[in-house]
Amino acid sequence: MIMTAAIQGFILTLSMIIPIGSQNSMLLSQGINKNHHLMTAGLFMLYDAMLISLGVLGGSIILSSNDTLFTLLTWGGIAFLLSYGAMSFKAAIIGMNADLSSVINQKSIKVVIITSLIVTFLNPHAYIDTVMVIGSVGGQYSGDAKIVFLLGAISGSIVWFSTLALGAAKLSVQLSKPKVKAVIDFSIGLVMWFIAWSLLMTWLSK
Repeated sequence: MIMTAAIQGFILTLSMIIPIGSQNSMLLSQGINKNHHLMTAGLFMLYDAMLISLGVLGGSIILSSNDTLFTLLTWGGIAFLLSYGAMSFKAAIIGMNADLSSVINQKSIKVVIITSLIVTFLNPHAYIDTVMVIGSVGGQYSGDAKIVFLLGAISGSIVWFSTLALGAAKLSVQLSKPKVKAVIDFSIGLVMWFIAWSLLMTWLSK
C-alpha cells in the first residue's frame, strides 16, 4: 500500500507536468540559453512542492468550491497566456532573420524569479493539475500512505524539471540555432494560446 501510493504520486505528477506548459516553456528557454536554468528548475520544484502539499493536505476542496477564486485565476491566466504567446510569436519572427548572437537573451536573476512566479501562480492550470487533480487523488489516502504519496508526487516534479533543465542546456548548441529557436518559440506561442483557449472553454462550461 505504501509503495503503491509513492509510485502513484510519482507517475501522476509526471503525467500532469510533462505536457508542455508555461513552466516547461520558460525552463526550456532558460536551459537553451544556459541562463540561470538550474535556479529556475529549483524554483519550479519549490512551487510545485508547495502547491502539491496544499492540494494533498486539503486545499483542493477550497479551490474547487470557490467559483469566484476560480474565475479570477482563469481570467488572469488567460490574459497572461495570451501575452506570453504573443511574445513568443514576436521572438520567433525576430529569430527567423537574426544571427545567433542576437537570439540569445540573458535575463537577470530578478527577472527570472519574477517571471517564474508569474508563470506558476497566474496559471490556473498549475492549480488544477497540482492542487485539484493531484490533491484529490492524494486526499484518498490517510496516515503514512498520504505522506508517502505526497513525497512521491514531489519527487516526480524534481525528476522532470531537473531532466528538462539539464537536457536543454546539454543540447543548447543545437537548439539555440536561430531557425531552430524560432520554431521552438513559435511552437511555444501556439501552446500558450491553445491553453488560453482551453481555459476559456472550461470557464464557459461551468
